[in-house]
Amino acid sequence: MTLNDYLILSAIIFAIGLVGVIRRKNLLMLFFSTEIMLNAVNIGLVAVSKFHQDLTGQMFAFFIIAIAASEVAVGLGLLILWYKRRGDINLDTLQSMKG
Repeated sequence: MTLNDYLILSAIIFAIGLVGVIRRKNLLMLFFSTEIMLNAVNIGLVAVSKFHQDLTGQMFAFFIIAIAASEVAVGLGLLILWYKRRGDINLDTLQSMKG
């Protein structure tokens, strides 16, 4: 595969994630869509890194993976807490937060 093939694949996966972020109302699906977008960026970074024989892109990819893992851990913890309080994780119910 050429670099263009990897970048096109990355763009398609990123677009799928972006559509998921824009269209979904469920917070869990919003997290999944965000993860898809981050993985698309990782594919692009690793592909560019490989074709330029430079490890910088791969190091950024590992950094993004670590950030994504911490995002999921904190986000799922907050989602569980929100679900216990409200019984729903719909995005519309978050707009009615009380102080």
